[in-house]
Amino acid sequence: MEEFKIIAKTFQGLEEVLAKELINLGANNVEIGRRMVSFTGNKEMLYKANFCLRTAVKVLKPIKEFKATDADEVYEVVKQMEWSDYMDNSNTFLVDAVVFSEKFRHSKFVAYRTKDAIADYFRDKTGERPNVGITNPDIRINVHIAEDEVTISLDSSGESLHRRGYRQDSVAAPLNEVLAAGMIMLTGWDGECDLIDPMCGSGTILIEAALIAQNIYPGVFRKEFAFERWKDFDADLFDQIYNDDSQEREFYHKIYGYDINRKAVASALENVRSAGVNNIVEVEQRDFYDFEQPVEKSIMITNPPYGERITTDDILGLYEAIGERLKHAFVGNEAWVLSYHDECFAKIGMRPSTKYALFNGALECEFRKYQIFDGKLSKRREEGMDIKSDDDRKRNLKFKPHKHKDEAGEGDKRTGYGRGERKTDNEDHYFKSRPFEGKRRSKFDDGSDTELDRHSFKWGDRKASDYKGDERKTDRNPFGKREDKRERKPFERKEGGKPFGERKERKPFEGKRGGKPFGDKRNDRRNEGRNNRDSRNTKWGFDSEGRPFRKNSDED
Repeated sequence: MEEFKIIAKTFQGLEEVLAKELINLGANNVEIGRRMVSFTGNKEMLYKANFCLRTAVKVLKPIKEFKATDADEVYEVVKQMEWSDYMDNSNTFLVDAVVFSEKFRHSKFVAYRTKDAIADYFRDKTGERPNVGITNPDIRINVHIAEDEVTISLDSSGESLHRRGYRQDSVAAPLNEVLAAGMIMLTGWDGECDLIDPMCGSGTILIEAALIAQNIYPGVFRKEFAFERWKDFDADLFDQIYNDDSQEREFYHKIYGYDINRKAVASALENVRSAGVNNIVEVEQRDFYDFEQPVEKSIMITNPPYGERITTDDILGLYEAIGERLKHAFVGNEAWVLSYHDECFAKIGMRPSTKYALFNGALECEFRKYQIFDGKLSKRREEGMDIKSDDDRKRNLKFKPHKHKDEAGEGDKRTGYGRGERKTDNEDHYFKSRPFEGKRRSKFDDGSDTELDRHSFKWGDRKASDYKGDERKTDRNPFGKREDKRERKPFERKEGGKPFGERKERKPFEGKRGGKPFGDKRNDRRNEGRNNRDSRNTKWGFDSEGRPFRKNSDED
């Protein structure tokens, strides 16, 4: 069969996971872009991409690429296309437009002009216009514009692929299925041990983990894909893909889900039964404060509330409890937590070994890994245990600063280094910071957001001058925020005086000549001098910098 270009869209931060899925599926020429991965394949690969991919939200087939500067130019090119190869005037169609350009201000206007071009094509050719279908169209057309580059594609998925079809009930702010699958795949878990979600909600992580553990493709729950209405749809080929269960496998462990909310537990149980994985997934109502050490080796993946769409009475207290329970009741295992606020992560009280930047809807979150060791570090050394895990070794990479110029021709003004850091064996540049694997967004001095490569830092308040070889000049807390030791409480006089600076109307000195300067911290030294010399023979003067000093009355 003939090969053609295909585009799979995903969430930001999951591009590399999606690329790995496509390579394992047999796709060719896989290239990673922003929130998308392009590849080549035939009709069978197009069907498999929709049916098998866990981290894709759309699969598009580009049919026309051209340049345009306004919507009228788009109209003229689209009208000249042979739309009779893809549909006829009896089909309903829908146009969706995505625009990233200063030349095209309104995406809906672009979609409107594209719709007119297709309708006018059929009216000129047959005398009849096809109808637009809003809810359930036969053909879905996608228009993507980046600056002046226009791509017209056929949407082969239809409804977003995150809508698996197994969700029968839901709770407030459910986790997206594609995001849940991506989180599990980022951990590297493949069914080799038990999995626990102590705040499972409606059970999305539990079900996606069960499908991954048994290698059941998510497309089995879908009622329909958009390509099934295309003129060249091969029903026999798709039935062969749908009924092929040769890749499925047995899962010999368990997946456990807990939640304090009774309604959430009921929803999770119903969704688990709907997905047909209730034989390996157990859901129970339980408070996380009562979490106990699991008997078997386990991995924890959870998405606790973080005060945006779901609130609790004490959100920071919840995260403090998460840290306390992990340290005392999850020893020897690893936990992965998705959250939004740095304050929440700080309350966990442990340093993560790995961090990924992921978007939960419009919220830019972080997915962090915590390894909970058994015993103290010195004890592990005595027993000959491996102190550094594989993730620790990845974290302690060596980086070489280089002049990576930005659009203005300058590097990162804050750090003095380029926005991207390259790995090297150069021993002179060994940073002990914690690089994360995944894509991050960092704000620079000009206020712009720039996407860094997957091995870059989120510098925050750090400067290149803070590092010298392997030594740190300043102390830092576990979360990378600088502790400024110069920030002290206002000076308070010992004899009940008010803090320095509040009584601005007062002069620097009070009392008789030779009295103590107000707020001066050198009281002991003055008292010692006062005992050795008669205060009547003491005079005060000022040096060149305006600081007071005591001089003998006999001196000039």
